[in-house]
Amino acid sequence: MKVSWFSLYDLVLALWVGGIACFTFVVTPVIFRSYERDMAGEIVGKLFPGYFLYNVILTAAALVLCFLLAADHSARPYRLSLILLSTALIISLFITFKLYPEVVRVKQEVASFERTTPDSPARNKFRRLHGVSALLNLTLLAEGVTLLIVSPLLKK
Repeated sequence: MKVSWFSLYDLVLALWVGGIACFTFVVTPVIFRSYERDMAGEIVGKLFPGYFLYNVILTAAALVLCFLLAADHSARPYRLSLILLSTALIISLFITFKLYPEVVRVKQEVASFERTTPDSPARNKFRRLHGVSALLNLTLLAEGVTLLIVSPLLKK
């Protein structure tokens, strides 16, 4: 039975990492290549709440499963996994409930990214917040990949 729970843990991690990779490297670039800047931003903006909630749910599920499955809670792979999952959950919650709402607020100050000058204060603030969001998103991806690599060590 424990093998099935480990498989569930691996599936949750794979869905998490795959979701981030697909959204970041496939869906978003296709949308921005297919539509003008403002329309693409609107479309991706509609997808973000679901994407962020997806990450929160899968990260929380992986954290719970990791805690329940680890045979030796003092082992290095378990401690590493626990640290990565805890920080990933904190990052996901921060993005979902703090950073993204701030990005939305600042984005509303920019009437159009196509017509507003690139050096406007609102665009500069949006660019900074977007940079933080992108960095945190890539951090979540890196943590997820690391967790997938470490996962077999939890079974020992």
